[in-house]
Amino acid sequence: MGGAPTDLKLIDERGLRLDGRRPDEMRPLKIEAGVLNKADGSAFVEWGMNKVMAAVYGPRECHPRHLQNTERALVQCHYNMASFSVEDRKRPGPDRRSHEISKILSEALTHVVFTEYFPRTSIDVYIEVLQANAGTRCAGLTAASVALADAGVPMRDLVASVAAGKVANTIVLDLGKEEDNFGQADIPVGYVPRTDEVVLLQMDGDLTREEFDKGLHMAVGACKKVYEVQRDALKRRYSARAEGQEEGA
Repeated sequence: MGGAPTDLKLIDERGLRLDGRRPDEMRPLKIEAGVLNKADGSAFVEWGMNKVMAAVYGPRECHPRHLQNTERALVQCHYNMASFSVEDRKRPGPDRRSHEISKILSEALTHVVFTEYFPRTSIDVYIEVLQANAGTRCAGLTAASVALADAGVPMRDLVASVAAGKVANTIVLDLGKEEDNFGQADIPVGYVPRTDEVVLLQMDGDLTREEFDKGLHMAVGACKKVYEVQRDALKRRYSARAEGQEEGA
């Protein structure tokens, strides 16, 4: 977050953003489930210019063994940005930001998975950002949730995730790269529609209470739309699987 260059207008006189969206509009979102044959569950999310892959393995024996919990499974999330995912080539491997995002996504997913069904096991979720353009943690959480469902992991519900923020003194939805870099605030939100719970909430920047409330309300409303896209991806996946079984019978 920081001040924008003087020649960069993040919101024009018509109230439109750099990519032509209104403040309350999301970028285009596409989700496909079951894209990896070797994983127990997988999903691919294309969100604006973001491209994110999620793969789930497990429940399986937890390694190292000292991490095993005798009462529940351990949901381990591994978030990584590929070195070619950004314009300025990123150093390969996890960094401090990746560790932080992995931790908060693990906590969000642990809240919805019925971990008590699988004691002493690990459910491993790998999130790989192939192309980044702001909002990758939200895209990653959205993809991971679909991948868990595709793997058949019992869950209370899917988690949908969208960020709101403040740009040019205006509360906006689903920040793009320039808005994320030069905006005034960013609020990533993870929401569970069935239980009406927020399982991820962060804030970077300065907001008044009124601005925060407006941004949170806007993000939760958008999460409900993302949730429908997630459900549609899983419906298509199950329909294709059922058709394949009928043909093989």
